[in-house]
Amino acid sequence: MIDAAYINADALIATCDLVVLAAPPLACVALLGRLGGEWRAALRAGATVTDVASTKHVLEQAARRAGLPWVGGHPMAGREASGFGAAEATLFQARPWVITGAVGGGDPARVRALAAACGAMPVDLDAAAHDELVAAISHLPLLSSVALVEAVAGSPGDAPNDWATASALAAGGWRDTTRLARGDTAMGAEIAATNAGPVLARLRAYRGAIDEWIALLDVPGVPDVALIRERLDAAKARLEHPNG
Repeated sequence: MIDAAYINADALIATCDLVVLAAPPLACVALLGRLGGEWRAALRAGATVTDVASTKHVLEQAARRAGLPWVGGHPMAGREASGFGAAEATLFQARPWVITGAVGGGDPARVRALAAACGAMPVDLDAAAHDELVAAISHLPLLSSVALVEAVAGSPGDAPNDWATASALAAGGWRDTTRLARGDTAMGAEIAATNAGPVLARLRAYRGAIDEWIALLDVPGVPDVALIRERLDAAKARLEHPNG
């Protein structure tokens, strides 16, 4: 594990067969640059560098530029809370741990061993496929959560609205759908910036679905309850039977 504030990083790195970068994506890119530069002499022969960041393609490129033995990793067990105070001993148990292709002679077996030691389930994906999938099931939900807050609560300094009253009424539905907007904003910004292409594609698809809902409700008189129910049923069924 590399701590950028560690007094003697070279001495720490020299003890490691597996160097784990646990930081936001752009911070990991910077650390890969330092490992390929000022810390390269400390990296022992046969060591592998990995990470736990939420985007992989940008890190794979950085590892190639640095000429490092790297294997990307991403445990799929994120929470909106961060820091040591939010740690949970069972966080990774029975959760997927994505492992991307090796670069520069990195050893995937060491990353699989790390995942297994944490109780996780290794899943092999290439970096591009990983980024496409997490854009859908992780990054789009983050931005959707933020957009919901912006649409309902507005931003600081906005003209007065009914948010103060509405927030006092909010219960589980609001809490659950805005949970991600309460997370680490620095982390979220770097995730969106380093996976912008796949996230944009998912946002456009999401906007298309919202436009369909607007068309369904924006009609004279009472909207068609049967059609509304049909869409609700279809979404519920897709969640309950993802392979169906």
